[in-house]
Amino acid sequence: MKIFTLEELKQYDGKSGRPAYIACDGKVYDVSGSFLWQNGEHMVTHMAGRDLSAELAHAPHGADLLERFPTVGILPAGES
Repeated sequence: MKIFTLEELKQYDGKSGRPAYIACDGKVYDVSGSFLWQNGEHMVTHMAGRDLSAELAHAPHGADLLERFPTVGILPAGES
């Protein structure tokens, strides 16, 4: 499992053909295949390439929804 830094995660922003990765609670997920994450944006509010742990606390769905997506790495606690 790849260990990401925040700087590395920023490279996976879903733009210009790059994969869209997001982090939540220490896990990094590949959301590239979701039509809800086209061009690295979700609902014009959330952007790929970031740790969304705090933002998901206010989302209408829980972080458990992310378990549907492939886990591609981890984001250590000091990086979030």
